[in-house]
Amino acid sequence: MGEESLRKRKGADKGIEDRQSLQSHEPQTMNLQKQANLFLFPFCGICMIVGTIIGSGIFISPKSVLANVGAVGPCLIIWAACGILATLGALCFAELGTMITKSGGEYPYLMEAFGPIPAFLFSWTSLLVTKPSSFAIICLSFAEYASAPFYPGCDPPQAVIKCLAAAAIVIITTVNSLSVKLGSYLQNFLTAAKMIIVIIIIISGIVLLAQGKTENFKDSFKDSTISVGSISLAFYNGLWAYDGWNQLNYITEELKNPYRNLPLSIIIGIPLVTVCYVLINVSYFTVMTSTELLQSPAVAVTFGNRVLYPASWIVPLFVVCSTLGSANGTCFTAGRLVYVAGREGHMLKVLSYISVKHLTPAPALIFYGAIAIIYIIPGDIDTLINYFSFAVWIFYGLTVLSVIVMRFTRKEFSRPIRIPIVIPVIVTLIAILLVLAPIITAPELAYLYCALFILSGLIVYALFVHLKFSWAQKISKPITMHLQMLLEVVPEEEVTK
Repeated sequence: MGEESLRKRKGADKGIEDRQSLQSHEPQTMNLQKQANLFLFPFCGICMIVGTIIGSGIFISPKSVLANVGAVGPCLIIWAACGILATLGALCFAELGTMITKSGGEYPYLMEAFGPIPAFLFSWTSLLVTKPSSFAIICLSFAEYASAPFYPGCDPPQAVIKCLAAAAIVIITTVNSLSVKLGSYLQNFLTAAKMIIVIIIIISGIVLLAQGKTENFKDSFKDSTISVGSISLAFYNGLWAYDGWNQLNYITEELKNPYRNLPLSIIIGIPLVTVCYVLINVSYFTVMTSTELLQSPAVAVTFGNRVLYPASWIVPLFVVCSTLGSANGTCFTAGRLVYVAGREGHMLKVLSYISVKHLTPAPALIFYGAIAIIYIIPGDIDTLINYFSFAVWIFYGLTVLSVIVMRFTRKEFSRPIRIPIVIPVIVTLIAILLVLAPIITAPELAYLYCALFILSGLIVYALFVHLKFSWAQKISKPITMHLQMLLEVVPEEEVTK
């Protein structure tokens, strides 16, 4: 009925010719690809990668990375190694993204390589654990920095932090639901803002080094604590700061000329972030010893207080912009996963519908924002990062493995980008190590809970996707109809070639 009313209204506005046209064609539908002209140039893709990766991580993770390895030298090596791993992983995703040009990130690749069950488990885990928890972590970090100036000398109340984080989620979700252009412009603006603080920190560090502030780099490997477990946990925290390296694969359908712009954005964007992260950490160590950095409540704020003096207030301001930019990029891309999963029948069908007025996957974005708000209620950043890192690297490893698998099972596919097979082999082995090492060396219940939740998706898949119980269909149809009328959304049109 929602589609019928939309067709009648459009027919009344356009006259008899349009009514005749509507009678002779399929029901009115929309296509998200109409927004593709937003991503004509690699610059927009680079902004999306840089803007999504550089968020709260570089202002939170330095303490955790240092705490796990214990010395400046190994710490800097871990940051560089994380950047290299992210680049190698992104190159694997570039082959997949140009071979299977569908939005939704890992989802269509797992579907093609391993079938519907691993793809469903990925969407089940991503939609209910990894993506909303990532969104929640970033917004909680934003809220902590935004509220800190109003509570000098003490920690802000948790109620204030959670309310601010929830407000940020609502605003970002609303912006991206109303306009793809507005979300893209906001991303570009916030990326420019965060690059300002990154440049300020890097230049300040270079100046201090030129003045001879190198004492903290002497004996940089002294007192280091190196083990398989400590390195894995350090990688978890470092890779959290790099998360977002695969975000362009979530909007492949909206990229203009993805065969050129996707790999070009990756090759420029991720190494740029890696250089920035290493130089930022070098800058931190020019003004703080390892002990001082570990004791600092907010590393970037401490750096600003020691170096920028009266202008130190700009650090929390730009950190707020940085976290907002990362949250906006995460929302922009993760909503596409919900949309693609709904299109494949692995989620409520209405989640794959497109807004008639705004040409955005509004139902998917609203669903994603609502789940993220739920994570904020009991929100503990450390627990959320543990959940996120363990779960996400299971599926990163499976997705990279699909590159190897499809070299043998899908030889007929065109591969505009064909990377050396040794790259996905290396990334797959590292992913296995990252998943198993923390469980073996420092087992925690969070890992067990996460594994059980992933496996519980098998029950959901069997009941609602494979068997398709009629009572579930009877419940979902009226819900879909009423949501379609409320949100003014319609199915995506079928793309024919």
